[in-house]
Amino acid sequence: MMTDLRSEVLAKCAHLDIPMVGFAPAERWDEASELEVPAEFRPRSIFPEARSVVVIGIPVHLPVLETTPSIWYHELYGTVNRLLDQDAYRIATMLNEQGHPSVSVPRDGYGGLSVLKERPMAFFSHRHAAYYAGLGTFGVNNMLLTPRYGPRVRFTSIFTSAELPADPVMKEDVCIRCMRCTRACPVGALSDGEYPEALTDKAACVSQHEELYKRHVSPCGICIKVCPVGRDRKHFARTDAALYSDREGHERYHRAWEHVRRYGGK
Repeated sequence: MMTDLRSEVLAKCAHLDIPMVGFAPAERWDEASELEVPAEFRPRSIFPEARSVVVIGIPVHLPVLETTPSIWYHELYGTVNRLLDQDAYRIATMLNEQGHPSVSVPRDGYGGLSVLKERPMAFFSHRHAAYYAGLGTFGVNNMLLTPRYGPRVRFTSIFTSAELPADPVMKEDVCIRCMRCTRACPVGALSDGEYPEALTDKAACVSQHEELYKRHVSPCGICIKVCPVGRDRKHFARTDAALYSDREGHERYHRAWEHVRRYGGK
């Protein structure tokens, strides 16, 4: 029966054009030792009825991200966020209608950048949920890297009382430790260490987003733009990640990005 329900969730996601879906048992947070998520941040601490967590992911299209910081990426980021919230709500509603108490979790769990600067964490981590649902592994840039989109995908989650068949945690590390993200970070917030120690300066990262927000071109996104991982790079013919630093031979791309950045922001 639960296998059939999982199939219905997958069909719903396909209908909503959601390309990434993963399932994790709620007890995986309690049993796992790899990430050591504090007890109060685990699904059952937030929604005691939770037996499974459904994680959905929507990609950020690479050619738009390449224009960052820009109004184009700013608007796309907002669109992806709204779709995640709406789709998660619809999936939770479907599960509720079938008799399984379920709730969607907002894609961001904080009120704004000023709040995030004072306390740099949300009440639930969708990146960790995506990891436990087998969708990817963590990279040096503090993001979840996926084989299909690299770090260029955003996630949200649904807590449900239904005990849905789970996906295995991904064992093979997706990050190749090329360190492009550390070199490209405009405020030097990343180090060459392993996750989670690699994000050495969270305050600097948030401050950069604050400055871009004032210019109406937030978020930053440079560390996920330069990441060479992901089949989306082949799809968009961007397999050579050096094009961002080497203008020679890539002039047409640089002219396009510069054009977009001139308009819509300050």
